[in-house]
Amino acid sequence: MLDWDDLRFFLSIVRNGSLTAAASELRVAQSTVGRRLASLEAGLGVRLLHRTPDGYVLTLAGESVRAQAERAEAEIVGVLRSVGGHDARLEGLVRVTCTETFAVYVLAPCFAALQAQHPGILLELVPSVRSLSLSMREADVAVRLVPSNQHDLVVRRLGRIAFGLYASPSYLERYGEPDFEAGCAGHRLMTLLGTDQDAQTTWVTELASRASLGLQTSSHEALLSTVRCGGGLACLARFRADVETGLRRIATPFIPPTMDIWLVVHKDSRHTPRVRATLTAITKCVRALSRVLDPTDESLST
Repeated sequence: MLDWDDLRFFLSIVRNGSLTAAASELRVAQSTVGRRLASLEAGLGVRLLHRTPDGYVLTLAGESVRAQAERAEAEIVGVLRSVGGHDARLEGLVRVTCTETFAVYVLAPCFAALQAQHPGILLELVPSVRSLSLSMREADVAVRLVPSNQHDLVVRRLGRIAFGLYASPSYLERYGEPDFEAGCAGHRLMTLLGTDQDAQTTWVTELASRASLGLQTSSHEALLSTVRCGGGLACLARFRADVETGLRRIATPFIPPTMDIWLVVHKDSRHTPRVRATLTAITKCVRALSRVLDPTDESLST
């Protein structure tokens, strides 16, 4: 007989690509994940995943099992959500996912205040480059920088984030001011990799088309730190970079594109009191910081 936990571990490996990442998500040891996969494969008598240098990939049998496991998962999640939706108490777990920088500088202070008001709510803040699935209960609430068009999700725009081009004073002393007409020739450029900020990456690579590429990272904080240490030019969120004494924002011929901030929740859980309280706190917090997150928004001027 199949063990649902084995299937759950299998799906986590498929979605994360490695035993290590799956173990982190499931909060177990890597060896436990490996044993669960071996147990499932032994029970079915077939290989489900191949290990490659880039991570685990599905076999043909694995593709079939994944499809069936995801259907079973959806049924189980539906039962849990329908039961959870009747919970009228302001207590229990609320799992929130967002980007690393937004988690540290916006939601962490927000959640400290929420905990003081509702100590029965256990908040789990999960910074992640990957968009965790609300439909599959990987998270209850998401703050995203791209909208979702899934029919079972409720999406609300909260505000937007402004960006700018930055470098450290020491870097500019060494390399000089960038010449945008010359495509910033002679300069080093650093960009974000594998994130939602494609528009900002396109903008800066076109602006500095003749600069050499020195660093790519999926972490905005790593990018900011490298710029502060004199690594080169980069497009950074202004609410972070403007307050860093080791950075200077450079005037550019074109303003970089902004990013909208989207609050996302599953339609079946949005009225659960602890989830609703969390949504309200996030909304108030982001709107209170609107001038900081987007100082270029003229509609906020008094």
